[in-house]
Amino acid sequence: MVMNSKIEKLIKQFAKLPRVGNRAAQRIVLALLQDKTGRIEKLVEALVDTNENIHACPICGVLTDRAMEKCEYCRDMRRANNMLCVVRDLSDVWTLEKSGVFGGRYHIIGGLLSGVAGITPEDLNLANLSARIADEKITEIIFALPNTIEGKTTQQYIMSIIDKENIKFSELASGVPLGGELDYIDDGTLSLAFGGRRTI
Repeated sequence: MVMNSKIEKLIKQFAKLPRVGNRAAQRIVLALLQDKTGRIEKLVEALVDTNENIHACPICGVLTDRAMEKCEYCRDMRRANNMLCVVRDLSDVWTLEKSGVFGGRYHIIGGLLSGVAGITPEDLNLANLSARIADEKITEIIFALPNTIEGKTTQQYIMSIIDKENIKFSELASGVPLGGELDYIDDGTLSLAFGGRRTI
């Protein structure tokens, strides 16, 4: 199949996005190129704007437009309830916030340990975790990581590098299936899993 090189390059970029295969990337690109409402210009503008103005919170890793300042979760004193929820990425924060099951603070680690993918502890957002626990007087750390081998390995590693004195570790209870990820779980199941979390 002969394809314009510029279109092919764009399709390949979309296909690199998580959960977007080559066929879906082709449909997205064709829809953008055939659109007559200026959607592609608006998309470019939004991408440039977010690239220039969105930064990770230096404390928890949540993406925010307040450059090098605390995000809304870290600034909200109502969330200073001594509970810290460890999640993989921002989509997990959004899922938990949408369900309303958690009112504490978050710590985004930015991935999971994986020998296959070559992800090591140095690749994760863990450098300031121990300091956060001390500074914020955290007494419970809740792991809301995927129920996978990588998720459990990452959880065990994090527990091994934290001073366990006066810290309760817990994880989501039944309802999260083996191999399950938070953004695929309905609010009711997530609420039961979070409310019934078990001590590790």
